[in-house]
Amino acid sequence: MSQKKSVVFKNLLPTIRQYQQSGFTHEKIVELLKDQHDLDLVTVETFKSYLYRYAKVNPAMPKNTATPHSAQTPRQIKKSSKLEHVCYDIRGPVLRAANEMEEQGHKIIKLNIGNPAPFGFEAPQEIINDVALNLPNAIGYTDSKGIFPARKAICQYYQQKGVFDMHVNDVYVGNGVSELIVMAMQGLLDDGDEMLVPMPDYPLWTAAVNLSGGTAIHYKCDEENYWYPDLADIESKITPNTRGIVVINPNNPTGSVYPRHVLEQIVALAKKYDLILFADEIYDKIVYDGIEHVALAALAGDQLCISFNGLSKAYRIAGYRAGWMAITGDKARAADYIEGLDMLASMRLCSNHQAQYAIQTALGGYQSINDLIRPGGRLYEQRNIAWEMLNEIPGVSCVKPDGAMYCFPKLDPEIYPVEDDEKLMLDLLKAEKVLLVQGTGFNWPTPDHFRVVFLPAENELREAINRLSRFLAKMR
Repeated sequence: MSQKKSVVFKNLLPTIRQYQQSGFTHEKIVELLKDQHDLDLVTVETFKSYLYRYAKVNPAMPKNTATPHSAQTPRQIKKSSKLEHVCYDIRGPVLRAANEMEEQGHKIIKLNIGNPAPFGFEAPQEIINDVALNLPNAIGYTDSKGIFPARKAICQYYQQKGVFDMHVNDVYVGNGVSELIVMAMQGLLDDGDEMLVPMPDYPLWTAAVNLSGGTAIHYKCDEENYWYPDLADIESKITPNTRGIVVINPNNPTGSVYPRHVLEQIVALAKKYDLILFADEIYDKIVYDGIEHVALAALAGDQLCISFNGLSKAYRIAGYRAGWMAITGDKARAADYIEGLDMLASMRLCSNHQAQYAIQTALGGYQSINDLIRPGGRLYEQRNIAWEMLNEIPGVSCVKPDGAMYCFPKLDPEIYPVEDDEKLMLDLLKAEKVLLVQGTGFNWPTPDHFRVVFLPAENELREAINRLSRFLAKMR
C-alpha cells in the first residue's frame, strides 16, 4: 500500500474497529468506507487486501468474532475462521476490479489464468465426440473412484512413464486436480502438521494445507538455478511435524521442469525423513525444446507417492473438470490414510460422470499437444515471444520457462522499488487495461515478481506486453 493510502487507512482505524465490534465483515466495512469517503476502485481493492492482512498481524484489531444478538438484532453471517489464512489471488481482488471495469465497458487483456479454451485453443474433436456418444450411459452415479475404463487408461499411462506398481484401485478420478488436492490434504493433516510446499507455488496447495488444519512451510526455488528446488533449504525446514513434500513439476508459476537428478535428491530426502511425496504434474505434456518430463513416482520406489494429473491443460478441456490422483509406493503402511481417502471420495459420491469418458480417449488417442509445443507450434512460439519481450524491458529479467504456459519475471528493485505488488497490478490494470497476477499471490515473499500467461494470440500477447512496458517506463 502506498504511504498516502496507508495513512488514510490508519486514520480510519477507530471507525473500522467500531464496525468490526458491531459484527460487520471485511467486505461490508470496505463498502461503508467507500460510500462515506468516496474511495476510488483501486483504493477500495487495496483496502480489502490491507484489511485482511492487518487483522491477521495486529491483535489489537478485532477479527470477525460473533457478537451477542437477538431476534430483533440479527447477527452478521460470517465465513469460517478456517478461511482466515486461505488466499487465491489468481481470482482475487485484482480480477474483481477487472470484472467491474469490464462491466463499465472497458476491454481488458486477461493474462491471469491458464485456461486455454477462451484463447482459441481447441479441444481434440475425438474427445468431444466420445463424451457426447456416451452421454446416455452417464446419467447415474459411478464408483466413487471413477469408471473402470478411465482408471485403467490412467494406469497404462503411468506404465509408459516407468511406473509399474499401480492398480486401478489406486486411482481416484476427480472434478479436476483441485478437488483431489484438497481431499489429499484433508485426509492426512491434523492441527500442527506441516507440509513442505514450493515457493513460489500454485496457491491452491498452500490454501488446501491451511484449510485442512496444517501449516504450509515454503521451501525456496532458486531463480539463479533455473528455479530448481533448493535441496538444502528443503532439508533445513524438515521438523518432526513434517508430513510430506509437494513437488510441482513442471512448475506453476515459473515454468521450470526439474531434471532427473534433482527429483532423485528430493526422493532421497523423503526416504531419509519418511515423508510422503505429492507430485503435481498437470503440465507434464507441456514441455519445450525436447526436455524430458520425469514422473516422480517412477523414482520413488517404495516411498509413498501421490501423483496428480488431468486433462485441463494438455487437452484444453479445463471446463470438463477431469483429473485424477494415483497412489504408488508402500500402500500397506498407508492403509489407514487410504481408508480416509476412500471415505472422502465416497462422501462426494463420484466425480462428473460425463467427463470421465474423456479420459480413455484422451490418453489413448492422437496427442495433438505435441503439435503445439514443437518449433512452429503456437505454445512454443508464444513462449518465445513472451520471454524475449519481457527481457527487453529495462529492469525486467525472466528465466526461460521449459514447460507449462507461464513466465514469472522479476522486477529489479533498484529500478522499481515496489512495496505492494498487488497495488502495482491494480495500477497496471487501471492504466493499461492489462490483467496480471502479482508474485506474492504465489507465496513469493518479496513484491518483485509477477506472472504472465502467454496463451493469448500473438498480436494480443504482444500488445499486452507493450502496454506493460509502457506502464513500467513511467516508473523508471
